Amino acid sequence: MQYPIFKSVVNTIKDSLSKRNINVTQFKTWEEAKINAAGLEIVIDLRSSTRNLTHMSINFDWDSFREVTLASRMDGTQSHPLLKAQHLSEVNVMPVIDIELVWHFDVEKCQPESVVGNENFRIDTASRWMDMASKRVNELLLSDDIITRWHIEIDGDENGNYLTAINLLSYFQFPVGDLKSLNEVQNYVSRKLAHLLSRANRVIKVADKSVVVVAA
Repeated sequence: MQYPIFKSVVNTIKDSLSKRNINVTQFKTWEEAKINAAGLEIVIDLRSSTRNLTHMSINFDWDSFREVTLASRMDGTQSHPLLKAQHLSEVNVMPVIDIELVWHFDVEKCQPESVVGNENFRIDTASRWMDMASKRVNELLLSDDIITRWHIEIDGDENGNYLTAINLLSYFQFPVGDLKSLNEVQNYVSRKLAHLLSRANRVIKVADKSVVVVAA
């Protein structure tokens, strides 16, 4: 990986997760040279701990510009390989790690199996508990200044429309621009990850309890 600072972040996250009782089924880094970007994808299995969710994914996004900006500010990173790239060092951006959390719901359990005279009955039923979940989650995350939204996908059969995907998404940020050393970055990420996982766990409980599906 051509991002030594972000690689250190990835290693810190991996080490932190290994110390927790979390079923991580995927831990994958990626790089895309064409857009000067890098990232980390994590998938956590929730089926053994929830009734209505299958898994949670966490995506960390970074890029060359943020890497170079942070490297130019930190102590001990003068030999960073990307500092030699003039087209990167000329761009001054805010070094922030963007994070997307996605909670994936079990579509089979979260909507009725059959309809009652209305082709949108299954979707309407799911919409009611989703509205309640949104209210509870927004109250929970109010102090964190977090953007949260739903992503759904719809298909149809002989009985009308139904949902093929029900995902709740939240967007966090870890601002790292004021950190002065790699050690500070590692300690900060470790603390923020603990906070993030705590919030994620509370959202899981709120969202899981919000699902109410009355059989037709």
